[in-house]
Amino acid sequence: MSDPGDVQTKLGAARTRLILEKPFIGALVMHLPLLPADPVWCETIATDARAFYFNPAYIAVLDFAQTQFVLAHEAMHCALGHFARRSHRTRHRWDIATDYAVNLLLLDDGLKAPPGALINPEFRGLSAEEIYPLIPPDFAERTLDRHLFDEPAAAGATTSEGGGGGHERRRQSAGTGGGAQAREALARQWQSRMAAAAQQARQAGRMGESWLRTIDELLQPRLPWRQLLARFMMSIARDDYSFQRLSRREGEALLPRLASGEVDLVIVLDTSGSIGNEELAQFAAEVDALKGQIRARVTLHACDARLDSRGPWTYQPWQRIVLPEKLGGGGGTSFAPAFDWIAAAHLRPDLMLYFTDAEGAFPPAAPDYPVIWLVKGRGRVPWGERIQLN
Repeated sequence: MSDPGDVQTKLGAARTRLILEKPFIGALVMHLPLLPADPVWCETIATDARAFYFNPAYIAVLDFAQTQFVLAHEAMHCALGHFARRSHRTRHRWDIATDYAVNLLLLDDGLKAPPGALINPEFRGLSAEEIYPLIPPDFAERTLDRHLFDEPAAAGATTSEGGGGGHERRRQSAGTGGGAQAREALARQWQSRMAAAAQQARQAGRMGESWLRTIDELLQPRLPWRQLLARFMMSIARDDYSFQRLSRREGEALLPRLASGEVDLVIVLDTSGSIGNEELAQFAAEVDALKGQIRARVTLHACDARLDSRGPWTYQPWQRIVLPEKLGGGGGTSFAPAFDWIAAAHLRPDLMLYFTDAEGAFPPAAPDYPVIWLVKGRGRVPWGERIQLN
């Protein structure tokens, strides 16, 4: 049986070493009190964004480097605001996605993962939101730790009052209870802590490039893709003021009035296999809602390395967009066929939307009409406007 005093000393020493060797992570770990927990509910480690709970027996079998890793693991869950970012997502898949995201960041920073840590190099550079749809719903693996973020104040941590062998009391885990406002306040607090820790480490020249990129992305205010897409689409709406003379019945005055016209919108769906039918349907529903507001006539096509032979499909402003069943695709990706089709058909769209993972061959030059790439994943585009699908 492990000695609680020895385990607490081990954790304290690992935390001190993090502060010295990795000041950014170490500063964040310092915000989590170290509390031994009941093995009944805490098999390994856990956090509620307020404390670091640990099973002494689990910590006892880790080596010193692995102990540093688990401390950093919980601190990064908190700093990255994973407890406030789940939204509508299924809890188990979200927990798995956040563990993959955190573990890869820590490995890239030179820390040593303990046995059982979820690691997949294919997810490197992806956020938890981008990893989530790649996790199968029936994924059987477990997270390294227990995430208490969505649990009621029921789990407990056993802490000692007084020195030495003082009596023990039961501490109720706070979770992130208190509702959405409390959760958001706690997320803002952790974001401020992360910004301060990053600034100090940066000034000391002890901040790695991977951390800089990750933190800059998190601290920059970013709008949801739906809001960004709406902004772009509204900007092309042909609503303007006309100074045409009114009829004689309405008087002789020459007054401005709102004049409107239809917008020609071309949408291309990447069907190369990386984007699922559910995501395509969600995207179509979002565009369907927006097109009614700007009176857009939509011409829809699907493409992987070739255009779908059944397309294109046209929808008037008053018609609901219903995707054809079993869109062709699943092969490689080339974006050129869609642009070649527009040129051959002598189309002149007001806007083209391309829903894709941006992994494929691009035409060498941009067309003479605006293009928005709605991108799932980290793929880059050589021209046009890019909106990240989160």
